Amino acid sequence: MRMDVGGHNRNAWDRWVDQGDRRTVPVTSEEIALVREGKLPPLGGRKPLPPGWLPPLAGEVLCLATGGGQQGPLLAAAGAQVTVFDNSPRQLDQDRMVARRDGLSITTVEGDMTNLSVFADGTFDLIVNPVSVCFVENVRAVWAECFRVLRSGGILHAAFPNPVIYTLDDDSIEKSGELKMVHPLPYADEEALSQEQFKRHVENGGALEYSHSLEELIGGQLDAGFQLTGLIEDSWDSPEAKYFPNCIITRAIKP
Repeated sequence: MRMDVGGHNRNAWDRWVDQGDRRTVPVTSEEIALVREGKLPPLGGRKPLPPGWLPPLAGEVLCLATGGGQQGPLLAAAGAQVTVFDNSPRQLDQDRMVARRDGLSITTVEGDMTNLSVFADGTFDLIVNPVSVCFVENVRAVWAECFRVLRSGGILHAAFPNPVIYTLDDDSIEKSGELKMVHPLPYADEEALSQEQFKRHVENGGALEYSHSLEELIGGQLDAGFQLTGLIEDSWDSPEAKYFPNCIITRAIKP
């Protein structure tokens, strides 16, 4: 029987919350205070967003697969009406904790990002999707659902890994810092790893990941009906960031 990817990744993220993984650590009250003063930090990357990249933050915002008490509370503090949608109950707990702590109004919904049927067509003005589509097999389903639940003129802000990072051998990076290209693209853990490596990865609680192609990541947004209006190359801390940007952020509008 094929593994339940969504269930496995839900458990992985729940576990990472309990372990204090940096991707699950909520923003501080001090950061919330800065946003209330008009200082919104980058969302999903390091670079400041270009002027006008985000719409006015007074409407309905869907923070898609962005639990952990990070982007959702920041946008709520900026004045948006925020719904955080995530596959991990423990990640959503982090958003509820920050909301209670800092007096924010945030709605949390648990679910799979490829299926937003809980929301009606044209519900949101903005969708913020930080690096997370690498944890689902069918990224085109994500873009199609984003298009459906956005209002006309709504913005999709999406960040995802540069697919090139998936060509690299993790063991070489961890042991020696060497960047060694060993995997063809598109990448999927269950196909690229040996049986022994895959078993160890699963037993160690690692999430299952998928590189997707640029054709699916960017072309898929266009095929869903979006108009691409911006693209940024960015990086997060990782050995390959010394050599090339490991993150791509797109801005797309629903006509």
